[in-house]
Amino acid sequence: MTPSARVQAAIDIVDEVIASARDDGPPADTIVQRYFKIRRYAGSKDRRAVRELVYRAIRRTAERPGSGRMAMLGVADDDPDIAAAFDGSAHGPAARGDEASSTVSYVPEWVNSELSPLVGPEEWPALLERAPLDLRVNVARASRDDVEAIFDGAVATRLSPWGLRLPADTKVDDHPAFADGLVEVQDEGSQLIALACKSSDGHDILDLCAGAGGKALALAAAAPGARIIASDNNRARLAQLGPRAERAGASIATRLLDGGREEQQLADLAGQADVVLVDAPCSGSGTWRRNPEGRWRLTPDRLDRLVALQKHLLDMAAPLVKPGGALVYATCSILHREGAGQAASFLGRHSSWMAQDVPFDGGRTDGPGKLLTPAHDATDGFFVARFVRPC
Repeated sequence: MTPSARVQAAIDIVDEVIASARDDGPPADTIVQRYFKIRRYAGSKDRRAVRELVYRAIRRTAERPGSGRMAMLGVADDDPDIAAAFDGSAHGPAARGDEASSTVSYVPEWVNSELSPLVGPEEWPALLERAPLDLRVNVARASRDDVEAIFDGAVATRLSPWGLRLPADTKVDDHPAFADGLVEVQDEGSQLIALACKSSDGHDILDLCAGAGGKALALAAAAPGARIIASDNNRARLAQLGPRAERAGASIATRLLDGGREEQQLADLAGQADVVLVDAPCSGSGTWRRNPEGRWRLTPDRLDRLVALQKHLLDMAAPLVKPGGALVYATCSILHREGAGQAASFLGRHSSWMAQDVPFDGGRTDGPGKLLTPAHDATDGFFVARFVRPC
């Protein structure tokens, strides 16, 4: 592919990403893979170059552009080589006319007032920096030091006692340590959420919104003698946990929930759990460095719905905790309403419950919990709070 053809391919892909973000379709990674699956003529260098252009255009602006061309013209504003590709050549983009380009921005304008007060403009660039690759060592099977020695370039993470950090481009899916269940890919911040649960052998633990089970696996590794139930209402995601648990040698029960009937299906667990983890669906604003088009997907209405869902999940989880037990609330969000605001609201509705210090270093106090951010902690953005039910 010529440089101009690469730029046009990136424009076409960004057009699809824009439409997918608007219509709640597949993520950018999936769109890029699908694009090249039917264009076998593109070599590996072409695919890598086009992908880089796509993500440069997505990261550059927080507001959803009017078109892929508009987004790529914004990249051309910053890069003379890209500007030169708008030459009207065969398979390339038409020459530039008197047309607007996308503007540089990190956070959608309407989101500014929703951010935690801790996340000022000086932190915004880090929200879009390329994220490293973090691994969680399965400490039920191996020590972190032993696993660190078998990965080139690995360094121990600063906050998680289970974490290793590798360069962003490292491939681990075909590594023997991954196949043998010694490691899982998991951001350090996500590992800290499991650490906040303080799981112990003999505990009964419910991971209420388990998804594919990453945090349930971390809990099982930290306390192999704990009894863990991973529940979710997404069959496809929950089904991923079985093979992952088998690879890790973890014993985790699963419970598929029906939307709207969750409370009845969990009634047998009332007052039984030592720990309930509510890793709630959220805006994903803490993971924009991994999914920058998430900024284009978020709307005020969607945020309102997510906040209402989080409230519902917390109120549903509270009766499942035994007296003296803990409810851990987490979101991969840097927005106040999904973090400190939601936690304070829970305590207002459940006045006998107490907020407890979150048991890990790092982060900053944000209301009743802690906020982790890429700029301050070099992790994805997470809010974590730990509540204790009175005896």
